[in-house]
Amino acid sequence: MKTPYFIIDADLIEANLKVLRGVIDRTGCKILLAQKCFSCYGLYPLISQYLHGMTASGLYEARLCHEEMPKGEIHIFSPAFHEDEIDEIFKICDHIVFNSPRQLALYGQRAKDAGLQVGLRINPECSTQEGHAIYDPCAPGSRLGTTLLQFESQIADNLSLLDGLHFHTLCEQNSDDLETTLDAVIEKFGKYLPHMKWINFGGGHHITREDYDIPRLECCIRRMQTEYGLEVYLEPGEAVALNAGELHCCVMEVQPTGTDGIQNVIVDTSAACHMPDVIEMPYTPPILFPPIGDSKSGSYRLGGPTCLSGDIIGTYQFAQELHEGDEIVFGDMAIYSMVKTNTFNGMPLPNIYIRRGENLTLWKQFCYDDFKSRI
Repeated sequence: MKTPYFIIDADLIEANLKVLRGVIDRTGCKILLAQKCFSCYGLYPLISQYLHGMTASGLYEARLCHEEMPKGEIHIFSPAFHEDEIDEIFKICDHIVFNSPRQLALYGQRAKDAGLQVGLRINPECSTQEGHAIYDPCAPGSRLGTTLLQFESQIADNLSLLDGLHFHTLCEQNSDDLETTLDAVIEKFGKYLPHMKWINFGGGHHITREDYDIPRLECCIRRMQTEYGLEVYLEPGEAVALNAGELHCCVMEVQPTGTDGIQNVIVDTSAACHMPDVIEMPYTPPILFPPIGDSKSGSYRLGGPTCLSGDIIGTYQFAQELHEGDEIVFGDMAIYSMVKTNTFNGMPLPNIYIRRGENLTLWKQFCYDDFKSRI
C-alpha cells in the first residue's frame, strides 16, 4: 500500500465504545460522539449501537450525522450561527446550544417553535488546564460561554427559553478536573439548575484512558441526577477513538548527523498536513514500529517534506538504524488527525483503511483532484 495512509481499527473503537456503554448502563446518562474529533462516518453504524447520538459544530457536521447515523440524537453548538443556515439546522437537529445571550435572543424562540430543545453554554470561569492555554475555554477574555455576570444581567429573569445548560472546559483530562469544574458550576449557577431539564458536561473526558477514574465520573453524574433531577449528557470525542488509529509512512532520506548530534530524517508524511495537533498542542506522537530503544546511531528527528521549517514530528531513538524505504507507524492517529488534514504544499491526503479483525478495507482514497478541488 502506498504511504502515507491511515488505518482505523474498528475492534479498538468498539472496545472504547464498550467502556462508554458501561458508564451509560450504570448511571443512565447519555453519551454522544463529538464529530469534531473523529468523523469517520464509515463507523457511524457501529457507534450508533453504543452511544445516543452525536454533536455537531456547524451545519456540515450536522448534515453528516443526519445522513450517516442510523439512529440517535443530533446536538449542535456554535459560537454563532448563520441566518441562512439556521432553518436547515432546525430541520435536522434535536438540541441546539447557544453561546451567548444575544444568540439565544436571536434564535431561541424559533428553535423552540421548531421543536428543538434549547441550551446555553455557560462559562464557570474555572480553569483546570495546565500548559494548553489554546484549549482553555475558561481563560481570561474567552469568547466561549456565558459568564455568571452575563447570565444574571440578561437571562436570569427569563428562563422560559432554556431546557438545559452546557459547559465544556476540559481537554484530555481526568474526572478530578470535572469534579472541580462541577463544584464551580454549582456554586455559580446552582440556583438555576432546578429550572432545567438537562445538563451537558461537554467533552475533554479521557474516559477510555487506562488511568481514568471512572467511579469519580459516575459520582459526578449521579450528583446532578439526584440533587437536581437532571438528565446528564457527555460528549467526548477522543474517548471514542483513543489509541484506535495508525498513520503509516516511509523514510525518504536519512541525512548526516547535524551539529546538534541528531540526524534529520525526511518521511513522506507531514505534521503540518496530516497531524496538525502535533504542532498546535504540541505533543510528540507515539511510534508503534520500528521498536523504540537505544540506538548506536543516536537520535533521529523526523520531519515532513514540506517547506515549513517547523514541520517536525518529533525526535526519537530506535532499536535499529533507519534506512531509506523503512516503514514507520505512528499510533493514536484516529483523533484530531483525519479531521484536520490539509494539502499545504500540494501534499497528498493519506488514504484511509478500516481494519476489522484480519480484514483490511480501503475506505477512502484521495488523489490530485482532491487537492485541486479545494482551491
